Amino acid sequence: MPKRAFRYAVVDAFTDEPFKGNSAAVCLLEDDDDAGAARDHLDERWMQSVAAEFNTPITAFLVRFGAAGAGTDAAGDGVTALTPQFRIRWFTPVRESELCGHGTLAAAHYLISSGLVECDAIEFVAKSGRLTAKKVVGSKGRNNLYSPAQHTCSKFFVELDFPVIPVVKCNSAEVFSLPDTLNGASVINELQAVSAFSDLIVEVSSCDEVENVCPNVAELVQCPVRGVAITGPAREGSSYDFVTRFFSPKYGINEDPVCASVHCSLAPYWGQKLGKHNMTAFMASPRSGTLYLQWDEETQRVRIRGEAITVMVGTLHA
Repeated sequence: MPKRAFRYAVVDAFTDEPFKGNSAAVCLLEDDDDAGAARDHLDERWMQSVAAEFNTPITAFLVRFGAAGAGTDAAGDGVTALTPQFRIRWFTPVRESELCGHGTLAAAHYLISSGLVECDAIEFVAKSGRLTAKKVVGSKGRNNLYSPAQHTCSKFFVELDFPVIPVVKCNSAEVFSLPDTLNGASVINELQAVSAFSDLIVEVSSCDEVENVCPNVAELVQCPVRGVAITGPAREGSSYDFVTRFFSPKYGINEDPVCASVHCSLAPYWGQKLGKHNMTAFMASPRSGTLYLQWDEETQRVRIRGEAITVMVGTLHA
């Protein structure tokens, strides 16, 4: 395979501070002189090697197709017939991922902030379907869509539109035994997120228990799920509605600093418990991150909004 040069960026998602949130490498596989050469690089082994080299929680690979411009927005969601489109694939350092919210947000942030697209909306075409992302400045857009904490900001947000991933109550006979190192946390519910990939969601009784959990990674690798989310209510009086940590060693990520895709299940789950459709979620990993959520019960969609910051740009020679 001939060597080519491609642009890349490293973006920290769901934060406005460098070295916080969740890091993603974004590789734009296109060349102004010969776009076909970029598609030659869509080899899974090559992409996996690049992702291992970056060694970030996710590396997103993009190939542009379709047009950039403006058109009639019949649905009112910012997506038009001329919205720029990109094929997207996500790889952890050890395997391909079926869905990645923070990698999609990072990709959209880089494309918009760098001027590589001129529209405020982008459509991504993945193996799992089509995903949309759009730029939102401050509270621009739907009035009172998100929790009050967000309305104090006037920064550049990216909003993702994902399908709800339903959850079912686990049968104790079907669930692996939880690691002993849950530090005696009071487990309230064990739920299975039902989708192309499966996650185990464990609700505990307090924010402190979420923050203090230290699961047995060797045991989690053997789990028949993508990862395990430990979630609980936020502290009383805080600006958050619930807190979560997510562990996915099977995908080469012992702890995912900020997992957006699991909120496709957590948003409706906590929305029903709290009687809310608009929520603010906190990921309590050492890097931490904030997600602003809207659960649309009628359409069975979850809109996930967050900030991002580009911390590195460069050229990939491969």
